[in-house]
Amino acid sequence: MSAPLLSAETLRAEGVAHGFFTRRGGVSAGVYASLNGGVGSRDAPEAVLENRARIAAALGVAPERLAVPYQVHSPDAVAVAELWAPDARPRCDGIVTAAPGLALGVTGADCGMILFADSGARVVGAAHAGWKGALTGVIEATVAAMERLGARRETIAAALGPCIAQRSYEVGPEFVAAFAEAGEDTRRFFVASRRMGRSMFDLNGYIAERAARAGVGRFEDLGLDTYADEDRFFSYRRTTHRKEHDYGRLVSAIVLT
Repeated sequence: MSAPLLSAETLRAEGVAHGFFTRRGGVSAGVYASLNGGVGSRDAPEAVLENRARIAAALGVAPERLAVPYQVHSPDAVAVAELWAPDARPRCDGIVTAAPGLALGVTGADCGMILFADSGARVVGAAHAGWKGALTGVIEATVAAMERLGARRETIAAALGPCIAQRSYEVGPEFVAAFAEAGEDTRRFFVASRRMGRSMFDLNGYIAERAARAGVGRFEDLGLDTYADEDRFFSYRRTTHRKEHDYGRLVSAIVLT
């Protein structure tokens, strides 16, 4: 059995399969219902493995050909040609390959999950970009890693999957200050909240801006809010507001066929 998925027009190309998976179509229960792909969650490990097997099947690969790194909100990206051992996942937030049949995945539950493809050069990539990773350069690092494998920036297509939208993403003044200290124009990505001293952050817009700076040829935002759409998406922030004990993780993945 395979899991249902969302796709991006920008990434539809011969020789490339991809999917932005929702929380539907899995075997997990409770707060993890049902397609929880997070090995770092406290969900039953056997349920997560079955969920990932369904994700792999939807992409046309075996479960052992789905590579998801140990994400640490970093600006680091690595190139892989083979799947690593279970206890040797690289600690990074961008991953790229030119190896056919090796699916690259990232997880998220509000953070941006971005899939990349240069179908002509036969290079694909995936990146996990929360505010910290985006601010410190994970998108640019992923593009640069693809370039080292033969991709060209101007022919790379990228798509941003479900993530938390500005209307749902309230932050404090220290958050805005971090962007200002990095030299960003905060007027472009923050608007005043209804609560005094708070702001609403446009993660989607900021990711699009960083993709443009990286020279990506085509960029698409699916425009789906993880926080607002509980039926389809997990959300770390929604779970935190409800004081739930844990949360599931969405998976987005891409593979050269």
